[in-house]
Amino acid sequence: MSAPRSSPPPAIQGFEFQRPLGSGGFADVFLYEQARPRRTVAIKVLRAGLTTDRERDAFEAEANLMASLSTHPSIVTIYQADIAADGRPYLAMEYCPNPNLAVRLKSGRLAVADALRIGIQVAGAVETVHRAGILHRDIKPANVLVTAYDRPALTDFGIAGALLDGSADLAGLSIPWSPPEAFGAEIPNEVALDVYALGATVYSLLAGRSPFELPGRSINSHELIERIRSAPLPPLGRADAPASLDRVLAISMAKAPQGRFTTALEFGRALQRIQVELSLAVTTADVLDDALPQERVEEEDDGNTRIRGIVSIDPVPRPVAPRAAAPALAEISGVPAFDLERTMARGSAASFVAPAPLSEPRAPVQEPPRSAPAPARRRRPLVLTGIAVLAAASVAGGAALVAAMPTSTADPRRTTAPEAPADPVGRVDVPAVTGLTGAVGADGVVFTWTNPQPEDGDRFLWAPAGTGSIPDPRTQEESTVTVPADASGQTCLEVTLLRQSGRASAPTTACAP
Repeated sequence: MSAPRSSPPPAIQGFEFQRPLGSGGFADVFLYEQARPRRTVAIKVLRAGLTTDRERDAFEAEANLMASLSTHPSIVTIYQADIAADGRPYLAMEYCPNPNLAVRLKSGRLAVADALRIGIQVAGAVETVHRAGILHRDIKPANVLVTAYDRPALTDFGIAGALLDGSADLAGLSIPWSPPEAFGAEIPNEVALDVYALGATVYSLLAGRSPFELPGRSINSHELIERIRSAPLPPLGRADAPASLDRVLAISMAKAPQGRFTTALEFGRALQRIQVELSLAVTTADVLDDALPQERVEEEDDGNTRIRGIVSIDPVPRPVAPRAAAPALAEISGVPAFDLERTMARGSAASFVAPAPLSEPRAPVQEPPRSAPAPARRRRPLVLTGIAVLAAASVAGGAALVAAMPTSTADPRRTTAPEAPADPVGRVDVPAVTGLTGAVGADGVVFTWTNPQPEDGDRFLWAPAGTGSIPDPRTQEESTVTVPADASGQTCLEVTLLRQSGRASAPTTACAP
């Protein structure tokens, strides 16, 4: 497959062309130098002018979506959107000089620590997008750029849309990172779609390939779709990756949407717990949270980061009245668009979702001490020509993590055993299920168990164990399930208790007979 031929760079007042950066299916990306303020920017230019209302709406929709969210430290910043002198629309955005994650993967898989860090940071960005009522629908390594400060930055909202526009639209989906339900007659507008793609992206960083590719063998799109629909998720096969990481990825990429983490933040928290398990520094998941109380944090504090509320006109997300359709163009590519992954063009339903519910208040948490203060968050001015910002109600404040350490009144001369540090992810212990037993019956093996501390909203995650592969996990509210008997003569089941908040117990395993 040959790369698209780049169009000539347009003349844009206040910007001087430097060099091309990349090309996608229907857009090109160029490096420009902006005169005032003087800085290097990436400018994404559609190859053709906007001739219809639908195309103009699509371009404006992408600009609005990215601009409304781009104060987030892991979302590419938009500076300006306009029409060039030759009639082609463009977006001027933050230039990310490092290779995007797809290019980086060509050099091999990432270290576990790096993949976890990136996954948590992008999960915070995706959670913020969802809380604004938006689905991205094309999360993949090529759409995660890397800033000059080695920070991942989510881009390409060209096929993102809104729940409220109610229109069908032609959208491009990257097959290797799309869930099974994406290949049906209609794409459901669910957060689970992005949760799957986020998990598949982290899997790719760890495996060096997309989840259902066959190493050393080329497969066509039809075969790949069939593997995504029916094949079990292959284990990572890394000696430095714990089994818990395989389980987290399997949950995020469960075949059934209801078997996945219910939010991107839940997935990020699960990755944070793996960081704790591996004794790694815990990465912050930056999320705008209107439900947090407004707290005043003194300029001269003790060096810890405290949770602060966001200055917001509307403290609780609410549905927005339906408005005119603003479909998004599938052809608007990422920045830069170097990847040649298989993309499927298709009709899709609207992509605005109801704003994601805010998570329950989290317990104060403590982060390992640092030798130097953390750098300030990136902040960029937004200059948008004729564009209304979608989420102007929210003004970014400090995002999560660490509560102040308590002041000790103990005698400093006494020697005491050190206390265990607080869980960096604010873990509340969830008890494991008890009494898990199995009995062979006429229709298979019947497993039953007990929830030791039932709470409203509890679910059970279960999957066959000891099969040599990562099974597709299922969730249910009942405390019994019948599974087919294993051909080996012994059938094993692993059951985990899931709270409504997304927190999970340690798994319990039993075999029969």
